[in-house]
Order: sequence, then C-alpha cells, then structure tokens
Amino acid sequence: QFKLIVENPEKPVASGLQVTAFVEYYPESEEDLQDRLLLLIEDDVVDIPMLGLIPCCYLEIESEINFGAVTANSKIISKEISIANHGSASGTFKISYDGVVLLNIEPTSGVVEPKSMKTVKVDICTDVPRIIKEMIKVELEGHGCTEVWIKAVVVEQVLKVLGVSCGNILECINFGPVYFGSSKTEQISLYNESPECMDWVAVLEDNAIGGEMGTDLQRSADAVLQDLSLKNRTRDVDVSTLILCIPSQGTLLPYAKSLITLCFSPKKFKRDFRVNDSSPKQDYVLFLRFEAVGNKDGWLQAFSDGATAITMNHPRHMELALTGSGLPVMLSFNPGPVIKFMDCFLGEQTQVLCTLKNESESLPVTFSFRKTAHFNISPEKGKIKKKSAKDVIFSFSPHQIGTFKVKQVVDIIGTGLEKNNLQVSKTKSFHQIYLSFIGVCKSKRKNIVFKINPGITPMISNATGQFVADGTGQCTDTAPVAILKSTQTQIHTHWINRSYKGDAFIAFPNDRAASIRPSEWNKKYRTIFTKTERYNYIDPEFSYTDCERLSKEAHKEYYADFISSLRQRRLQKDAARQFYIYNNSVNIGLKPAEGLISPKMSITDFHEEKLQFKMLPLNENCPLTSRKLAAIGSKSSIKEIWSGLSAMPSSTQEKEDCSLTLTPKQLHQILIGPPTMDFGDVCVYSTTARKLHIINNLLVHIWIQIEIETDELQQTSPLSQVVPPLTKTHIPIVFETNTLGMFKRSFTYTINNQHLGHVLVVAKAVSVELELSARELILNPIPGYLAETEFRATVRVYNPRNHPAEFTWKPIITDRGTAFSIQPAKGFVEAYRDLECEVVWHPGFNSPEAGEFNLCVHKGNTIKLKCFAKVTIH
Repeated sequence: QFKLIVENPEKPVASGLQVTAFVEYYPESEEDLQDRLLLLIEDDVVDIPMLGLIPCCYLEIESEINFGAVTANSKIISKEISIANHGSASGTFKISYDGVVLLNIEPTSGVVEPKSMKTVKVDICTDVPRIIKEMIKVELEGHGCTEVWIKAVVVEQVLKVLGVSCGNILECINFGPVYFGSSKTEQISLYNESPECMDWVAVLEDNAIGGEMGTDLQRSADAVLQDLSLKNRTRDVDVSTLILCIPSQGTLLPYAKSLITLCFSPKKFKRDFRVNDSSPKQDYVLFLRFEAVGNKDGWLQAFSDGATAITMNHPRHMELALTGSGLPVMLSFNPGPVIKFMDCFLGEQTQVLCTLKNESESLPVTFSFRKTAHFNISPEKGKIKKKSAKDVIFSFSPHQIGTFKVKQVVDIIGTGLEKNNLQVSKTKSFHQIYLSFIGVCKSKRKNIVFKINPGITPMISNATGQFVADGTGQCTDTAPVAILKSTQTQIHTHWINRSYKGDAFIAFPNDRAASIRPSEWNKKYRTIFTKTERYNYIDPEFSYTDCERLSKEAHKEYYADFISSLRQRRLQKDAARQFYIYNNSVNIGLKPAEGLISPKMSITDFHEEKLQFKMLPLNENCPLTSRKLAAIGSKSSIKEIWSGLSAMPSSTQEKEDCSLTLTPKQLHQILIGPPTMDFGDVCVYSTTARKLHIINNLLVHIWIQIEIETDELQQTSPLSQVVPPLTKTHIPIVFETNTLGMFKRSFTYTINNQHLGHVLVVAKAVSVELELSARELILNPIPGYLAETEFRATVRVYNPRNHPAEFTWKPIITDRGTAFSIQPAKGFVEAYRDLECEVVWHPGFNSPEAGEFNLCVHKGNTIKLKCFAKVTIH
C-alpha cells in the first residue's frame, strides 16, 4: 500500500545536487501499516522506516471546574470548560450527571472537529450556603470515561461589627453618661466577610422591643407609670438626631473593613409641668442595624397577590445595641445666682468669694466665664471634678460712676460636632448659666471754684468765666464771683444796637491781644456789653479774594459730584451682579423673599410638613429609622398604579430623575420583589403569571428595565417602566415551558440604567394530574326503597394543577362482568376546580358486588377506583 516514485540517477550525483523521491500511501483498510525503504549510496545502505497511520481523534478535557468562594444571593452563575481535539479526526463526547446540585450542563453531547475546541457551560445556583463538590462523567471517544469535578464554596453574605482596638465582634456600645447638649463618639469597624462587594446602610430601630428613650431605668415601676406623658411625647421625636452614624452608608470591598464613627447627642425631653421631675437622669437604649442593600429577604415577604412589604428580622443583619444616659449640668453657686457687691468709689475695688460646686455624681464639669466690663473673675476658667467644689473670686473694679447690673454668662465647655462638618468634633460651649452682678460706684465730693478762661472762644456766647471742678480736693480762699450773662440782658446795650441779630457772635474782651482778624470773613462779632459791632481788619495779603473763594467752592462741588458718581456706578454694578446671581427660571432675577410677606400656615400644611420631615432625613449622616421607612412604605402602598405607566422617561423631570446615580440609602428604599419567585407546580404547555412588585419610596422617578434571556420567560411584558415617586406597581412575569422537570433560572433588572439587581425564578414543570376524593367507594341502599333498586354514590374528582385536564373512566371487566357504571364517563376538569361523578350499581341475579374503574387522564396520570355494593339480606 506504499508506492515509490523515483528516477535513480545513472551517473554519480555531483556536490550540491539532489535527487527527489516520492512515496505515496494509499490505505485499503482501517489498520496501521509499517514498511521500510532502502537507500543504496555506493557501498552504504540506509534503512528508512515508513509508517502508515489511519486518522483518529485525541480528545482532552480539564479535570476540574472551580467556582471558588461565591455569595449566597440566589444568583445563577456559570463557568465554561473546554474539550480539545488534538487529533486528525472528529471525536464525540457525552456528559452524564445524576445529582441535583448542578442546574444545567450544555451541551451534554456533541462532536469536536479536528484541531478545535468545544465549550461546555455549567450552571449552579447560589441559593443556600453550602460546599459543592460534584462529579460529572464525560465519555470521550478513544479515551474512555473521564471524571470532572465541579467545586464551589457558597457562603453567606455577612456584615460584622468589630472593635477598632481589639477586633472582637461587638454586640453593645455603652456611651455612658453624657451632658445634654454635648456629644460623645465611639469608633467601630464594619467588616464585609464575603467574597463580593457590598453596599450597606445603617437603619436605626426606633420602634424595637426593648428600646428606651428618656426613661430613668433606676426608677421604680410606679414612678415610671406615673410619667406616661413622657412616653407619649417621645414617640414624635426624631431619633436620628440623637444617634449619628458617620458614614451611614457606603460600599465595602470583599473582606474589607470600614471605620465608622457613632455619635451620641442626648436631648432632654420636657415633661408636663404637673409631673415632679425628681430624676434629672434620662437613659437611652437604641438598636442600630447594619444591613446589605439589595438583600430584600429580610423585609420582603414572599409576594403573593395583594401582598405588601412587611418588615421582618433577617439573620444576616448585624444589630448593635447602643446605650447611654443624658444628664443635666448640676453646677451650683454659693452665693448666687444674684451677687451684690459693696459700694465703692471710683478707682477702688471690692471682692466676693463664690464657691462653685459640681453636684453631678458621674461627670466633671468644665466652666469658662465670659469677660464683662467693670468686673474681673479669677480664675476665668477651670474644671471641677464630680462631687467637688472650687472657689472663685469675683472683683468689682468700676471705671465710671453709676449703678451696674450685669448678666454674667458662664459657659459649660464640652465636646460637640460642627454644624458644617459633622465628621469633625471640637470643644465648644453647649450650655450657659447666667449670674447677676450688681455693683454701685459712688463719686467723691469736689470743691467747685471759679476760673477764668483766657483763651479766644468766638463760638461761645456765654460768660467768660466758668465753674469747674477742682480735682485737687484742696480748699482755696477764692470767693465766688457773680457774673452777669450779657447775652441774656439788655441793660448795657446801646439803644442803637437794640435791634441787632441774636445770632451774632460775642467777642470776649481779652481776645484782642491774640489777633484782630476774624476766624471767618463772613461772620460778625460784637462787644460783650454794648453789642457794638467790632472792627475786623482783613489783610489782603493773607485772605482769599472773591474769585478764589468761588474757585475753591467749585472745586469742592466737583469732587463731591465725582465721589457721588463713583458710588452710583458701584451700586449699579452690585445690582447687576445680584441680578445675574438670581437670573434663573425659578427666581427670574428677583432676590428670594425680597419684600414678600410669609404665607400663613394652616394646620393641614403643618401636618404635611411634619410628614415630609419624617420622610426625609436631616442630613446624610442621620441613619434611616424603622418608623421613617414604615411611614414611607404606608404612603407608597396607598398610591398603587397598575397601568398607564410610560416605558421610557418622556418629560424633563422624568429624564432628570431617571439619570440620577442613587446612593445606597436611596436604593434601600426601592423594593423590587420577591427576590425568589416560586411558581410551584406548573403544567407543561400552560401559561402562569406571577407579580413582580415594585415600590418606589423615593421622591423622584425611577426607571426599571428587565433583561430576560430565558425562553420560558419570553412572554413577560412590559420590560420597561417609569415608576413615579411614592408609588407601588407591578410587572407580570409569565412562565411557560414544554419540558418536564425542575426549572431554576434568574433574570436581571436595572434601576436608572445603572444599578443591577436579579430575581430567581423557580418552578417545577409537571404533567396534568387529577385526584380523587376516595380510592374506595361503598354503595349503600337508599332507605325506604326496595332492595332491587339501584345503589348510588358519588366521588369527587379534583384538579390541583393550573391547566384543564381531560379524563376518561375505563371500567375493568372481569370474567363475571361488571354491574357498575359511572357518569360522566368522560369530560374536562378546569384548573383548580373539581367535578362530581356518580357511580351506580345495577343489582341482578349474578351481578358482582365489586368493581373497578381506571381514571385515565389525557397526557397525565391514571388512578384506580374500587367500588363495593353493600347488600343487606333480611
């Protein structure tokens, strides 16, 4: 079967030349051949072996598929394994698996072409935590049976709260006693003990069993029961302002930790004035729950028709108890709060010793006195330990004469959070105590002497002498002088000058020694007694001319106008700047509330505003609360829309809302479920629908898009909906299959085209089936009728499936025949309905008293019914 084609050279082959020979192989049977070819080179013989092999396949497959560690989130995950053919002929393979863990293996058989690979996909479902180690058998052509192991570790998605220093699991944090108005912080670590990323939120359980707000746990039961008004008042308190979680939401990488700061800021609840507040202490017990976003198992019950979202406890949620006490500042002053100082003169000082006592048994107090005029405090600030006292000296050092009544502010210093940046704590004043200081500064007696003012004072129109106080305190022998106020009398006035203008200036008699020039050229001066107009000499070398005076006034007016124009231009620029700031579609160039009167609020508006406050948290660091979520959920459930929703965002507001990237808090308030849709037993060739409920508890629109690749769910519609704010709706998921067996697949959905989610669909495809109310039927005679009459009884046929079933009664005839009949002999039973059939026994001489029927269901099961006639012989 080998053929040699060659032309042997007749002459020797020279150097550099070659001789070519061809060997053809043409097999006539499927067997491997072997031969040899002899090459004679002068005196040497070269033996060249020849092998003829038939083409065959060489298949190879990996021995293991390892999914690794995955989270139990009811998702269908897939991995691929390759079957390689290294041979020269096509090879076949066949996969067999008899377990129940692996959902799908595609394909289970096939042909692998030469020098190529075939991919086999294996699906598993991560519905429950477990260790998967399954074996599948793969029969490879020419290689025999090969074992391939499928391995995976499905773990729970767990959040753990750990201590920062110790690393142990924390169940409770005790803040201890904290002053009202101040804050105390504690740090914890949130640990993601799962192999996938996790979005988490913090939810404060303000309606949990065992929670306490503002109750003194050390009081007796009778005392607490008498103070029921406090319990009723704390129901309306926003608990998220007492406990801050910074941050209150976030994303954790696999096996990563995040540092979280918890801040406790107690606030005092006011009791009724009728209740004697003998206990200033208020204790708090709250529960903070950390949970993963998208884990709706915890607070979505399996949605059936008409079901709503129900808050439930979830074993995977990490709950942390928070305890703490609020205490008022108990700082007393002795003497106080009104402190009176002894009267003193200017320049003197009086002191009062005051004792500050901290009556708190738990906390020290740090005080600081604010600076006040005329009063000094030593020391101005300090710290007093619990159940201790400290002496402070108050000094009264007046700087002027009079009675001083001053409110002295005492700041109590503690730790608090900044309003603008809640992540930064600083020392600040959280409480003030007011004291009243009263002091009187008296004046010393001084002698009043007469002094002459020798200076020139043209603007003064009174007498030349003045009574001034002599501060030396020494007595003088100067006698008092009686001075006549010449400006107020006409005794010495010359009769010619009796009609002079009263606004003329009076010159003192001793002013000529200084100068004879007037201070201003246009003012007239008269003598002090006769009111004669004084002579004023104007020196032309030193005085302004009329032109110079006009030029000077013009210059003043020019610069005044220039400065006024600059001011007007600045005001116009500022007005234009303000206009552009508010030049938008909302403000239309007007400053908000500029000259507008606040609208009057009604009681209805107040309740709506209060509801809005409950629905929205104050800031991002305030955790969600159980009552807020319940209030939002109840409002969304009332507004239920079944149809008429748009498939895509159309309006400007919808487009703006549906393009938002939602935070974990917002995603936590969107409920889409149930996360596992169990259709139960479904007949093949039938159509069944379940509702996928969507509850939007946000104040914005959301856009839901469903992606379905499974053939059994292709009838689902619509696949896209825009859900309005605070609205509940649903999408019918339609299941239809033609294959018997267990069905387990998942489909995905997106929120705002960004955030992914999935729903697991579980169903068991079965054939039609009917059930009987009894497998044995006894027929008794009817009382009052003859024995020869017919015996009758009824049997009920049930259809527990979702598809109509066609049936036929077939009697089993023995050698003696049968005396039983049944009506109707054939028919249909609708889904989830029943049908009553009547069995009749016809008595006769040789009638058998027993009979059997087979209930044959078309493309379904078969049930045997035994009938007995109970004949009584008298």
